[in-house]
Amino acid sequence: MEQRLANSLIMTVNEKKFIENALVSDIRVDGRRPFDYRNLTIRFGSEDGSSEVQLGKTQVLAFVTGQLVQPYRDRPNEGSFAIYTEFSPMADPSFEPGRPGDSAIELGRIVDRGLRESRAVDTESLCVIAGKLVWSIRIDLHIIDNGGNLVDAANIAALAALSTFRRPECTVGGEDGQELTIHPPDVREPLPLILHHFPVAVTFGFIGKENIVVIDPTHYEEEVMGGSLTATLNTNGDVCAIQKAGGDGVLQSVIMQCLRIASVKAGDITSKIKNAVESYNTQRSLRKIKRHNPSPAVSNVAKHHTERLVLGANEFNVGSQSNEHDTMNEISSTANGFSNRDPNSQSVDTDALRASQPSCATPLDKLNEESTQVNPETKSTQQSSDMNSSASTHEATDIGLQENQSNTLKDAVKPKHKRRKKSTSNVNAS
Repeated sequence: MEQRLANSLIMTVNEKKFIENALVSDIRVDGRRPFDYRNLTIRFGSEDGSSEVQLGKTQVLAFVTGQLVQPYRDRPNEGSFAIYTEFSPMADPSFEPGRPGDSAIELGRIVDRGLRESRAVDTESLCVIAGKLVWSIRIDLHIIDNGGNLVDAANIAALAALSTFRRPECTVGGEDGQELTIHPPDVREPLPLILHHFPVAVTFGFIGKENIVVIDPTHYEEEVMGGSLTATLNTNGDVCAIQKAGGDGVLQSVIMQCLRIASVKAGDITSKIKNAVESYNTQRSLRKIKRHNPSPAVSNVAKHHTERLVLGANEFNVGSQSNEHDTMNEISSTANGFSNRDPNSQSVDTDALRASQPSCATPLDKLNEESTQVNPETKSTQQSSDMNSSASTHEATDIGLQENQSNTLKDAVKPKHKRRKKSTSNVNAS
């Protein structure tokens, strides 16, 4: 009440009447129609689980964190989550620092009720060790600028931050199966939260004696309206929660009309949240692909390995060239009558070696010389006789092959008893 009273002193009576008279003509101060929503912008921070929502001039930041705690006794297999709000004096002069006021408490309860009662967050997936350790999710909402309709902006910011939050993966092992290992993001990819649906809050304001209904009221319209209705719905049209504030009564037909309009707006807002989250995930996957220079240790190892390969190639070329050179030396030395393989061997004088040989030959050498000295006529006759004998041998071989081939074909056609007679007749003839 103190904050509402402080805000009411800012506006004059003429300003309030101007807003009411404009709504009678279906015109709002910012130029919208009664059921038009303000421009919605969703941005994300560099870290997972942070979001920034701007609804008109209203700006809200949301941060999601998690820690391992002991579960409640009545729910040993379920995790938990809590919502905390912070109203900064920078957002509105009526907000005081320190202990949260009634408006901050009411805002946190409305957002918490929409998420908890609809069971949008899968709390069972937050269990690590039943009865011992579960994940506790904390959502911090910071109001940066109060331009009206803080509930809707805070609700959208909380949903966007929950959609991008990722908790570290945990594994349980050990001998007793109770040893917990928390893997860092570099080792294993963090796990996102499981959200079954998106409960979106849509706020309506009732202004004047006629209870003129407007959606997404601004800061000035909140000072004029006599009551408000916040309906939390999902894309399926399920009503997750309803919050009625203010003393003015509302007809049932008006409430049903508000629910139908809220169902349409919830579908539009959900599609915007999903598109923003999808673009963020795409950018996040691209940031993970880091093209950086290798570490100095890796580069040194690669450089050393390359030097070794180059050195080995040079040694191979030098060795092949030396082998070729040695081969050529051996060939030349063999042609000259001696070998240079032994580096310690001394050169021998060939003239002295010839002079040292005896002048007379042995009887065996004389026989060899006599046998080699043959009359040329006898040598030519021997060659002609050898040629004739070789030719006759080739002819006989060809005739034998032809006979074998013909015999083979006849044997393949004739029966066995005839082939036996033929073989016996050949034996008798021989």
